[in-house]
Amino acid sequence: MSLIRLNDVSKDYDGRVVVRDAFLKLRAGDRVGLIGKNGTGKSTILELILGRQEPTTGTVDVTLGTTIGYFSQFSELDGEQSILELLSAHFADVHRTQARLDEIGLQFAEPMTDTEMNRVLAEQGELLEAMDRLGAWTYENTIDTVLTRLGFDDERRALPVGRLSGGWGNRAALALLLIQNPDVLLLDEPTNFLDLEGVTWIEGWLQNFAGAVLVVSHDRQFLDGVVTRIVEIENNRLQDYEGDYTDYVQAKQSRLKMLEKQFAHEEELLAYEQAASAARREAARNPANAIARRLADIKKKQAPRPIDQIITGIYEGLRVSNDLLTVEGLGKGFGGEPLFEALTFSLHRGDRVAVVGSNGSGKSTLLDVLTGETAPDSGTVRWAKGARFVSYNRVFAELNLEDTVGHAVNAYPDSLAFSATKKSVARFLAMLQFSEADLQKRIGTLSGGQRARVAIAQCLLSGAAVIVLDEPTNHLDITSTQVMERALAHFPGAVVVVSHDRFFIDKLADRLLIFDGTPRVRETAATGAL
Repeated sequence: MSLIRLNDVSKDYDGRVVVRDAFLKLRAGDRVGLIGKNGTGKSTILELILGRQEPTTGTVDVTLGTTIGYFSQFSELDGEQSILELLSAHFADVHRTQARLDEIGLQFAEPMTDTEMNRVLAEQGELLEAMDRLGAWTYENTIDTVLTRLGFDDERRALPVGRLSGGWGNRAALALLLIQNPDVLLLDEPTNFLDLEGVTWIEGWLQNFAGAVLVVSHDRQFLDGVVTRIVEIENNRLQDYEGDYTDYVQAKQSRLKMLEKQFAHEEELLAYEQAASAARREAARNPANAIARRLADIKKKQAPRPIDQIITGIYEGLRVSNDLLTVEGLGKGFGGEPLFEALTFSLHRGDRVAVVGSNGSGKSTLLDVLTGETAPDSGTVRWAKGARFVSYNRVFAELNLEDTVGHAVNAYPDSLAFSATKKSVARFLAMLQFSEADLQKRIGTLSGGQRARVAIAQCLLSGAAVIVLDEPTNHLDITSTQVMERALAHFPGAVVVVSHDRFFIDKLADRLLIFDGTPRVRETAATGAL
């Protein structure tokens, strides 16, 4: 039986269609990945299911009694209660039952008649059975497991949720949702801000979840590990693909080839229709050979240049020296505890270094030390003379909200937009899903994902010799991530990236700096085994 049903649903805002003629069913056990470019309506679908928005046409039906849990990538938790208190409060029935058992225990210390004793013993038996049903004997262990896997130490477990940072607030919201165990889980980018260990654990938990899951995610390996169906929002409609993300890629390729063939025939027929119409007009002026000449002039549509040609054309004028960075004996700690120490490595043209490890182990701190945001406690960071780097985090943080997208990208200091052809830059921005109209928009009017694309475009076109990225895929859709991957693959300089996106790391990195919870950072070749 379906728990959630979208029946011929359409949604528009001020006449702009976001979703059209959508049909979707969620049954217990379904694992559905909802994908699509930024701004195509993924969040709108979730809002419609939650009842926070009404469809313009069609209906959204939820089976009576179905409980829905929603995780937003922007935490909605607030208040003075700690996450431990919030999770414990979910087991209110357990606490009430235990309190009554405690009262009964005190009654046994008082004299009572046989009748009273039998009544109390009967009630105690019923309460103990209720404790079994409620999972009362294991709930504390369940809470501890969830919080541990999501990286909560004792200090963060005790902090009011309103005082947690954005990333930890997200994890707290996710922990609450997992403990609540609803019939349907709606998850909006659940792997953002989780480390690899946390992502792997969430995958296993969702695989054993008995209810239905609808997950919006750009994490392709996560989708491969969790979902059994992909629904893509494409041209305002929902397109269904059976299988995981890898199956979707193959199925969509086949579908596009089929559509391309169908369109090629349609285009050819339309070309002949157009030619015939023009021929008739020309025949009135020159009856002798007008039709033959017009038909001979029909040309086939040329295929667009490959994406790699556009990117390499932009980067062909960028000259990067071989030696870029030398790090020797680097150390940094907080509160007397070292995050890393005696770290030594070098960076050269063409290097692709991924920094991986658990949350809080020091990965982002290392990037801050390399880019001068934070001073090291020991050791040296020596950038080669003339070797310029660009930091994605800094670019994102310093976006001028009053500036337009087009000006921000093209006016960035030393931007390749000045040396590459205007046409190639325009095509590159189009691949990153910036239309001509988008380039005129003020950055302050953009969504978080759109701003992330502006910052990524600035970094990729910056003309720097080294690009430093901290979780760059967090707010990008899959298409933008793929374009970024291709650009970074052809970038002639070096790349240093912190990421929990295993698919991204496997495709990009040739070296890993591994933070394993000890101050000694291991360097190893990337093997694609993450």
